[in-house]
Amino acid sequence: MSSINRLQRQQLVREAEGYLDLALVFSDQWELPVLVRDRLAQRSLEVVEHLGESAAQSPQVQLIKGQALRMMERFKDALAPLSAAAESDPQNVDTWLALGWCYKRTGRLDLAIEALEEALDIEPGSAVVNYNLACYWSLARNKRQSLAYLSQALSLDSTFRTLVETEHDFDPLRADPDFQAVTSISV
Repeated sequence: MSSINRLQRQQLVREAEGYLDLALVFSDQWELPVLVRDRLAQRSLEVVEHLGESAAQSPQVQLIKGQALRMMERFKDALAPLSAAAESDPQNVDTWLALGWCYKRTGRLDLAIEALEEALDIEPGSAVVNYNLACYWSLARNKRQSLAYLSQALSLDSTFRTLVETEHDFDPLRADPDFQAVTSISV
């Protein structure tokens, strides 16, 4: 499929995104078996291979590749396409979130924080960005930063409060009285 038109490219991109959506759509209620999740992510990667070289370099396709690799827990492999996507389309908050996720899981907490601070510059009112920054700063043992971002996340979207109790990233702060005051949870 070396010569495809614009409509065919759009259809392939939507198909690749669809495989990722299938893997994520019910992930809050039901976790897919790893083999099924990985097969959907792999299928997404296979679909974008048919796009041709120039289309494959677009930020949208690079994000799809990065998200598929991230979904397969191939965090280090996901960094290159996600970085390319961020460089080409620096206003995409989802790309910065995915980069932060992968940097954290490859032991680069400093770069994870940088990525999410980029996302926050774009969308300061994002509860999920603030929440993740709170998590990362907690892991970095910076209580002041963590609590500031957590307070902001909770004020933007109180439903994040239900996640705090089981979020292991907050374990370094869990016994701290200031943390308990912000979260109003009992330890």
